Amino acid sequence: MRGVVVALDPADALWPRTRHASHPRVWTVAGGAERCHSVLNALAGLAERATDDDWVLVHDAARPCLRPEDLDRLISGLEGDPVGGILGVPVRDTMKQAGPEDRIVATVPREGLWHAYTPQAFRLGLLRGALEAALDAGKLVTDDASAVELLGLSPRLIEGHADNIKITRPEDIALAKFFLQQQGRLC
Repeated sequence: MRGVVVALDPADALWPRTRHASHPRVWTVAGGAERCHSVLNALAGLAERATDDDWVLVHDAARPCLRPEDLDRLISGLEGDPVGGILGVPVRDTMKQAGPEDRIVATVPREGLWHAYTPQAFRLGLLRGALEAALDAGKLVTDDASAVELLGLSPRLIEGHADNIKITRPEDIALAKFFLQQQGRLC
């Protein structure tokens, strides 16, 4: 089964006007209070159409610059993997740990550190159980891999491109537009 589940605010007025809203392989579910709740709602909706062993890819709409070749690399890189994994990029900058009053308390070695991106890919049953366990433990995980890690598992890191940015600030929109133009996906 192939399809897309979109977690939306029930009051979302823009989605019905998109060309994807009426696609037969696109379903919607109500979003939740936090990202992990929205993903869990989407997985519950998917469970009606898929099995626990089916792969699911969770992608944030706030990351519109995902390259098709990175998606292909993630899927092929996880073929046969018992856990799953995520797209990411190794950290290149010097990392500082802040303490009180935003004073530097340590320089963190960047070797082995990665920026976590989406999509993140796991088997439906594994991810659903991991998110439920995290929430039952009172942990609001900010990505799917974190929930899987809490089970004692180690998701694989698959290197993608650094232009798979997350739009969180107004200035990110212009940067995303630039990257999409560079990729030939926006005129």
